[in-house]
Amino acid sequence: MDLQITSCNNFFKVKGILNKNNVKIFKDEFNNIFDSVDNLTISIKDIESMDKHGVDALSKLHAEALMKNKQFSIIGYGCKELYDHFKAEVAA
Repeated sequence: MDLQITSCNNFFKVKGILNKNNVKIFKDEFNNIFDSVDNLTISIKDIESMDKHGVDALSKLHAEALMKNKQFSIIGYGCKELYDHFKAEVAA
């Protein structure tokens, strides 16, 4: 399944596969998002799989939110790789 991103206000649903082949779509959608919103929620419930490029894109979005003092939430159990990344980051 291709990557699909839908939104309503500051809530985004990401569905499909987030990988090297389509991570540019994700990055383009969220490029400078925190210049226009103070809080952002992304649902990854419908992510089928995510490679290291997808994990990196979400991680950079998280870092941008911290840097700009914005609220950022990722909800859903969509991807073990992403969970493991943030779990390792907290432990370090």
